[in-house]
Order: sequence, then C-alpha cells, then structure tokens
Amino acid sequence: MSILKALQKKQTEQVIEHNGHSPAVVVQFDKNSRRTSNPPPELLSNSDLKIGTPGSAFNGQSDSMVGMALPSLETDITAGATLNAVSLAPSASPRLPDFVSWNVEAERVEPRLVAITHPNSTYCEEYRSLRTHVLHRSQKQKLQSIVVASINPSEGKSVTALNLSWLLAQTDGVKCLIIDSDLRMPSLADYLGIETDSGLSHILAGESTLKDSIIRLEPAGLHLLPGGEARNDVAELISGPKFKEILREAREMFDYVIIDAPPLGIFTDAAVLINHADGAMLVVRANKTRYSMVDRILETLPKDRMMGVVLNQSEDVLDESHYNYGYYNKKLKD
Repeated sequence: MSILKALQKKQTEQVIEHNGHSPAVVVQFDKNSRRTSNPPPELLSNSDLKIGTPGSAFNGQSDSMVGMALPSLETDITAGATLNAVSLAPSASPRLPDFVSWNVEAERVEPRLVAITHPNSTYCEEYRSLRTHVLHRSQKQKLQSIVVASINPSEGKSVTALNLSWLLAQTDGVKCLIIDSDLRMPSLADYLGIETDSGLSHILAGESTLKDSIIRLEPAGLHLLPGGEARNDVAELISGPKFKEILREAREMFDYVIIDAPPLGIFTDAAVLINHADGAMLVVRANKTRYSMVDRILETLPKDRMMGVVLNQSEDVLDESHYNYGYYNKKLKD
C-alpha cells in the first residue's frame, strides 16, 4: 500500500469515528510549548536535577566543573598570575571580624619575599604557579588547611609559606590566614618587618584570644597569626585540644589556612601538624637537602596528605641572580 493511500485511509477512519461515535481527540504538536497533562515524576521535576550535558554543543563546556581539567568558560576564570578564584574558594566563609591592620612596606621585609618586593619578577611567577596548583588541587579534594614544612632549617619553608599566602590573599574571593607554628623560633613577623604583642603561644597559654592575636596585612589583605613568644613545650601544646580548637575556629573564618611548621628532621611538631591538616608540602633546598633524608622523612608521613615537593633555589629552573626559586611538583598521589 502506498503512503498516499495509507494517509487517505487514516483520514477516512477519523471521519467515521467522529460521526458514529465519540469524537477523536487530535493533539496538535506545538514546538513552542510542552504538554502539561502528564507531569513528570517528582524527582525529574526537581529544577536542581540535570540529566545529560546541558549547554550548546559549540562551547564544548558543561555547567559543571566536575571531571574537567580546566574550569568552565562561563566562570571567566583564567589560569596563571591573574587567576580569578571566586569559584575556587572552598566555601563561603562568614564576614571576618575587624582585626588590627598593619601596612607592610616592601623596603622593610625580607628580600626573598618576592611576592611583596618583586611581584612582576619571574621568581614571583614560580610562586604563582604554586598558588595555581593549590587552587586547582582544592577543587578535587578538601584542601583548606595546608602545612608547609622542611627537613632541615634554612631550606626556605617560611619564605615559601609567606609568598604562597600573600598571593592566595590577593586572589579574588579568597580569605587566607598564615599561622607561625614554629614556636621555638618564630620568624614570620620579623620577615614582614612588623611588631606584634601576642601570638599563637599566648593563645595556647590562655593569655590571649584568636581574634585579638590575628593581624590583617595590607595591601594584600593577608591575615597573620604570629608565633608570639618562643617556647620549648611546643610538641605538647600542638598535640593538645587547644590547638585543634584554634584550627577549627580559623577554618570557619578563612578559606585557606597556611601553617608554617618546624623542620621535620629535628622536631616531631610538623608531623603532628600534618595529621591535623588537610594537606602538606615539603620544601627542600637544591644542592643542600640529601635525597636519603627526603626518602626517610616521606616514609613517615601520610601520603594521602602530601601534595608535593617545592625545590627551592634551583639554578636549573631560573638563573637570573642569587635569588633562584624553582617550583617542582612531584606528585605523590594522583
């Protein structure tokens, strides 16, 4: 039977049905509207539920950043020094209290703090790469508190922690706090050229509060919890419930909490701090730190928290002056 005869037969049947019995209901298709007589199940009518890949096939991006190497084009995020990280902040933290402010002057700070002294240098770009790594890594896992440690003294952990924190604080939408937990030899306030009255040691001793001890550093907006007075009973204080409460309170206020820890090869404090934190990075110095020491220390640390290794003062990466900073990321866990 041809297609024309089939259509004619169908029209005849509709006329007979209309004249002899109940009229046939013919539903006209309207491409600009949808039928509402049979609503979908409650689960499918949820506006938050999205099935498939929404969006145009021409933009090559979905509404979600899950499973993507780079964020969606719709978020206006660019990688590198001008990273816009509004959507990269782990959570929406509450409004911060009015902390005491201190204007940091580049002429008074430690020269190796290139994020302050030489923000347009290639050295600072290496720290921006480190910042980018931290921001993108935090999209894949919970990464709010990060310990920066070294094996031996004078390997650059405090300088690395300050440069990273300063750049995180400059990132749009990110609130960052750096904690000086090397209480045997607090140094961050001296590196920044500022004077403080109280710090972490005073809070642990019950002599001050977190709100009274934190300082807001301008112009970056970085927040600093100084170490305070030097102490010898650091391991006992860090292991106690008071430090856990301080870290919990800090995590509620800030998107990122960077913890400058004592050397791992000498004290056990850093290992305790790493167990409290979400992640950790190890700073080693080129032509100084021994591979055998690195292997021995890494064996004792929780690998699920280790983010990588920062190679400091590497002449193989940069060679422009005696300030040679290179970043090398050695993934310990994919």
